[in-house]
Amino acid sequence: MLWKAKVYLAGAGPGDPDLLTRKALRVLAEADCVIHDRLINPEILALANPTATLLDGGKQPGRQEQIQQQIYEWFLRAGSTARTIVRLKSGDPMVFGRGGEELEFLVRHGFDVEVIPGVSSAIAAPALAGIPLTYRGIAASFAVIAGHRQSVSTLDWSVYKDIDTLVVLMGVELRDVIAGSLIANGRTASEPVAFIEHSCTQRERVVESTLGAMARGLVDVEAPAVLVIGDVVRHRTQMAPAGIAEAFA
Repeated sequence: MLWKAKVYLAGAGPGDPDLLTRKALRVLAEADCVIHDRLINPEILALANPTATLLDGGKQPGRQEQIQQQIYEWFLRAGSTARTIVRLKSGDPMVFGRGGEELEFLVRHGFDVEVIPGVSSAIAAPALAGIPLTYRGIAASFAVIAGHRQSVSTLDWSVYKDIDTLVVLMGVELRDVIAGSLIANGRTASEPVAFIEHSCTQRERVVESTLGAMARGLVDVEAPAVLVIGDVVRHRTQMAPAGIAEAFA
């Protein structure tokens, strides 16, 4: 079957509308249908074509597979009527967003599909909080880990022993398990950690602690938050919020 629609797998970035790519902004303005993640900033959704159909494809605990199948059905249903479908994902569409699976589905079903990379929160959140993921003489490598239940239970934690900086996405709920697993596999309990809550929003908060305290459940933090583990946390530079800095420029 030849589908009328072209599908864009687009990254919405870490949440700030100003961090959208120009291409993502353009296709949103042209979209007939936008299938979006749950945590997409409403200000970004407001940039979509006002006549576009907006469909919430956000995953909910216990219903991930059911909702994923619903997204596939939406692709097929809209494919014969819409000209432009935007599948809008948080951060980058190919980083822990099942973008690879959706790309395979769309190609297998004959869609014309294009990926629009986005700024991943794994890199943006630490940078905006003043934490460098690499630092000369301190950190020459970093790894990004999915911290949700399925990933945590299957990971070989020993491979992360000697990586300088670790960034964990979706790791708030199981933070004590993550920390305990890393310590058990060779990382030190005194190693600094930082959680960046609600990055790119007015509610942003950075919580610094240690891996040992995290393992003992002593770090109070709420999702969504990006976790950074490593000596680079000691090099965090606290900056004034952008709005304040601009006001005094």
